[in-house]
Amino acid sequence: QVQLVESGGRLVQAGASLRLSCAASRRTFSINAVGWFRQAPGKEREIVATMTYSRGSTYYADSVKGRFTISRDNAKNTVYLQMNSLKPEDTAVYLCAARLRPTYGGNYSSPAEYDSWGQGTQVTVSS
Repeated sequence: QVQLVESGGRLVQAGASLRLSCAASRRTFSINAVGWFRQAPGKEREIVATMTYSRGSTYYADSVKGRFTISRDNAKNTVYLQMNSLKPEDTAVYLCAARLRPTYGGNYSSPAEYDSWGQGTQVTVSS
């Protein structure tokens, strides 16, 4: 298991930008993929973005494509989610997840693909 701690969420106005961080307790060589998910009240957890570590392949939900960017800093054991042009519908708890199992070429968009989860950080976008 790896412990993950998210930070960076807050209340912003529509059109603003935020950068979320996800700090891992272990060196990132034990992680094969990371994902950012979000969950709004009364809704299911949904994928936002994923990144595999071997190739750096990324995947984005259609709703955030072109606005959000996932990246990582291995030296800091940290994964980031840069969010631009935020919309009220982006309001949710954002969670990061790590996959420790080997990767197989998928986009890892299902929560079941991940082994460790953070507690989440709240992002609220006002109109």
